[in-house]
Amino acid sequence: MKKSDIYYWRSTAIKMAEQVQKAIAPLVGKEEASEIIRMGADGTPTKLIDLIAEDETINVLENTGRPVTLISEEIGYLKIGEEEDSEPQIIFVVDPLDGTTNAIKNIPFYGISIAIAEYHSSNVLPSLNDVKMGFVKNFATDDIYEALRGHGARLNNKKIKPSKQKSLEESSMGAFIYGTKFPKVDNICRIIRRMRILGSVALELSYVANGAYDAFMDLRGNLRVVDIAASKLIVEEAGGIVTTEKGDPLNGLLNVKERTSLIAAGNKQLHHEIMKALEVI
Repeated sequence: MKKSDIYYWRSTAIKMAEQVQKAIAPLVGKEEASEIIRMGADGTPTKLIDLIAEDETINVLENTGRPVTLISEEIGYLKIGEEEDSEPQIIFVVDPLDGTTNAIKNIPFYGISIAIAEYHSSNVLPSLNDVKMGFVKNFATDDIYEALRGHGARLNNKKIKPSKQKSLEESSMGAFIYGTKFPKVDNICRIIRRMRILGSVALELSYVANGAYDAFMDLRGNLRVVDIAASKLIVEEAGGIVTTEKGDPLNGLLNVKERTSLIAAGNKQLHHEIMKALEVI
């Protein structure tokens, strides 16, 4: 990606976050925000506040006047403008509102996840490895986490690093464990010092990037790849590690129906300790 394009698409992502935040603000904490409008492309219900967030996302991309593809859980796949065959495609992978229930209940932990991928047309479908930039904004605090592949990660324009905590017994971990049917998770719960469940995977993964969390896990096998397309890059660029629950590289396709599991940690030693507790190794 050319330097001029990096600046342009970064400014587009920041503008998108600002405009979506402004658009949904009147509905935060309001009962009408939870009205189900339709079924989304990912097979889950689309609430009014989700629809407004996505409509604003589309509006921002249409106003760029450039060809771009949007992948989002509500609309699925949308091509905007015409692309030249010789030019790399720009793909925005967006969760316009991550933590919808928190926003509806006015719990201050919800925001937007924006991943920007550059994809050269071929017989291979775009995947997480094609993501070049990632942005996650907490609408309740205005914190912006971002990363550029090969150039590290930042929080509010200041470089960040993950936790150096290597002991599972002394760790603080975020998790999504509802519906998890793994008895081995009990091992983690018995060993770990603190467990947090806050309701926004994109933000909680970003917490691993700056050390607010030592680790994060979602073992359901039902985590949408599009939801973590930005925050995975942010964690890895900060210096952390992100894998599946089996320890394999995480490189799912950029598709709203693609699902995965995830274990993220600030360092390899802690990741190893988590895998041991889960009896994977």
